[in-house]
Amino acid sequence: MTAELDQRNAELADVLWDSLPYRSLQGHALVAGHHLFHVAPIHDLLHLRGRHRVDRRTAPDGTVFCSRLQHLGIKYGDLTEPMPATPVGQVVAEDVETLARVGTAVWNAVYRTKEPIPVEVRRAGPDPRPRPGADDHRIPRLTASDPMVDELIGDLHAETERIWLQAPAELVDLHAGLIDSGAGSHGTKLTTMLFVNGETRPLGYNVYSGLVQAARQGMPLESLRQMARLLGAVPAEFLAYCGLRRLGEYTDRLMDSLQQIDPGSESARDDFIALMAHMTLYINCLGGWNLHLFPWHLDDHLRPLGGHGVAFDMSDVPSAGDATGHVGGRPTVPRQAGEPAGEGSWG
Repeated sequence: MTAELDQRNAELADVLWDSLPYRSLQGHALVAGHHLFHVAPIHDLLHLRGRHRVDRRTAPDGTVFCSRLQHLGIKYGDLTEPMPATPVGQVVAEDVETLARVGTAVWNAVYRTKEPIPVEVRRAGPDPRPRPGADDHRIPRLTASDPMVDELIGDLHAETERIWLQAPAELVDLHAGLIDSGAGSHGTKLTTMLFVNGETRPLGYNVYSGLVQAARQGMPLESLRQMARLLGAVPAEFLAYCGLRRLGEYTDRLMDSLQQIDPGSESARDDFIALMAHMTLYINCLGGWNLHLFPWHLDDHLRPLGGHGVAFDMSDVPSAGDATGHVGGRPTVPRQAGEPAGEGSWG
């Protein structure tokens, strides 16, 4: 499929263009509706704010969005979530029908088959840059002046590349019910999977990405270090107990590294931002695999018989001529606390 970038949010479109080509694990919204998204290996998405926002529910099918959740998303049908979003382009008209079929295939992979579907995003037409190979994920590596901080960044970068298109063994084991710690009351497994999913996503989406934004907006470094300790340590300790031991180890090292960052150093803020950005991308990658591996098909028995719009199969793929402006759920877009309505989607 081909999409054309536009100038509605030129800064976001530019960083997307400059990051190409790359590959990622294709995901699908699990709550909002007919929406594709994947984690984009673009650090600048964490802090850049789009100036032009729209209600995704009323955007045309094929609208391409970038968000501060490090997502590149594409709407392909009805959405119910009242989330403001920042458009950067539009799938060309002749590919919108194909987009609907792709959306259905990805939904089936995420919801039922668990077969990973990689997406390749590249410049259309002649491009002197080589296309990414199976082992070329084009994840940019930031640097830090402090050796201890830079070493941790390097390890986070290497691990993120390793699991970018290959499910981490820790999560594969977890979703197979193999939990060494015995987590799961009365021998349950689904409960732990659910809690891991619920703790991982906000850790990347809110905690570490929020620290990047706060650092760029000038929050004092000592306050940033304290907030990182308050917000990041406990969730990581719980997740390590549930099986994500590598995340726990990285978090311990991150907390130690924070002590190395001298607030009086000229490079201190840049070091902090680089470290938080790599932790964000690593956790967002874990979150993407969590969403892919979770046994969502267990929802089948909860669905009403004969209900409309309940499940997708190939016969339900919307045609290019279907309505694109359906609005459901809350009638207005909520504002984020303390700021104008933000962009992004939780599901």
